[in-house]
Amino acid sequence: MKIYSADTWTIEELQALAADAGRRAVLIPAADSKRAVLETFAETLDFPADYGVNLDALNDSLHDFADAVADDGQSPITFIWEVPAVFRSDRSFGVICEILQDAERYAGSNLAVIAVCL
Repeated sequence: MKIYSADTWTIEELQALAADAGRRAVLIPAADSKRAVLETFAETLDFPADYGVNLDALNDSLHDFADAVADDGQSPITFIWEVPAVFRSDRSFGVICEILQDAERYAGSNLAVIAVCL
């Protein structure tokens, strides 16, 4: 997982870098609370209807997502997650970063995560 400042890289530049590397970029929009972040990941990544909107469910669903990416025959994916300052001070920010890092390790080269601090 890479973490960048929005002052250093724009979202458009990061999307272009992912495309240049032969990867699909998926933008995870900014959300300012744990619940909103969990819901945003679910909506953006089309998690199943029974998604539990909690950290364990995020972990499980990201592993399922990684399996689907590996099996879909398309290019690997890079998440570009917009992280507002207000959420970076939330305790769950670190836990979600750990879950995303675990998903990257699980997926191998099929998934990469970039967090952009707004």
